[in-house]
Amino acid sequence: MTKILIADDEGIEREILYKILSDNPQYELYQAKNGRLAVNYAQLYDVDIVLMDIEMPSCNGIEAARQILEDKPFCRIIFITAYSVFSYACEAIKLGAIDYILKPVDKKDVLQAVKRAESQVEAERQLQAVRPEAEIMGEDEETDKAALMMSKVKKYLDQSYMNYGLSLDSVSSLLNINPTYLSSIFKRYTGINFLDYITNLRTNAAKVYLMDPFKSIAEIASMVGYDSASYFSRAFKKNAGLTPTEYRRQRGGV
Repeated sequence: MTKILIADDEGIEREILYKILSDNPQYELYQAKNGRLAVNYAQLYDVDIVLMDIEMPSCNGIEAARQILEDKPFCRIIFITAYSVFSYACEAIKLGAIDYILKPVDKKDVLQAVKRAESQVEAERQLQAVRPEAEIMGEDEETDKAALMMSKVKKYLDQSYMNYGLSLDSVSSLLNINPTYLSSIFKRYTGINFLDYITNLRTNAAKVYLMDPFKSIAEIASMVGYDSASYFSRAFKKNAGLTPTEYRRQRGGV
């Protein structure tokens, strides 16, 4: 079961989201009418995903999400807002939100965002599941367990590349193993170093977003895990051979 909290001060909006998600029997749904309750319910029910309105009384969605993530760093936040302003989206993504949806919500957008969040939650669970195996492996040991661990790590990166805090150290911490050891076996089993693998994922995702002429370069940078548009542009050019703007023009996404 996936536990999902719907947090919105407007009852009609909560019911719309509830109706969209209630068709899936694998979803355990909860509702909160303000940010303060959202924080309490997220902890009380140990939710996996929160669909959070940004503008709410008592505690706005940004602050509520910050408090939730302090207690539950692997909870996935999806912001829902009537404000199509990039500053909101940028702040939300930097905070750790995996997506944001504009009101009035579209069923397809909601289901896609939740499915994406589910994939990240499942990848996190699988990564945690191999942690005991990782803890007992010696640094020179070549085993099937190492191959399994690398498979789970790759899946985790594939689902979490857009997270700002993603790094060799953060994944090593999840597995409770030495970062140098993780770096070594990652390259041994994938043929590519850890950072290049993440950069490839982010570049490929950015190429898709660049086809949307309504998304700015800065917005795309945030969506694929960079907190600096200039750093994103340098990384993209190094990987793809073109700047994001040049790629967009070449592919007709201007």
